[in-house]
Amino acid sequence: QVQLVESGGGLVQAGGSLRLSCAASGSTFSVIAMGWYRQAPGKQRELVAAISSLGLTNYADSVKGRFTISRDNAKNTMYLQMNSLKTEDTAVYYCNRVTGTYYYWGQGTQVTVSS
Repeated sequence: QVQLVESGGGLVQAGGSLRLSCAASGSTFSVIAMGWYRQAPGKQRELVAAISSLGLTNYADSVKGRFTISRDNAKNTMYLQMNSLKTEDTAVYYCNRVTGTYYYWGQGTQVTVSS
């Protein structure tokens, strides 16, 4: 079973930047489409960015132009560069696959954007 470990969250002022990382164990990471999800208090988890095994990307409208997803298959790691952060980006961010059965969810990483 693949294990996912998210890191890089923190407290940042509106307009600031953060870079999240997702480290995955296992040998199948490179062939799986992956994504970043987030869950704000009282809201459902939502997919904000996805990347195919070949590097094709897709973004939710709410983050398009501000967030950039990338992956390094050699390191079994995925990233989310978040710029021009807004208070509404405050959430716990998780990584997981975007097709098929989810891997076990990691603990996520908290992102808090202050005004």
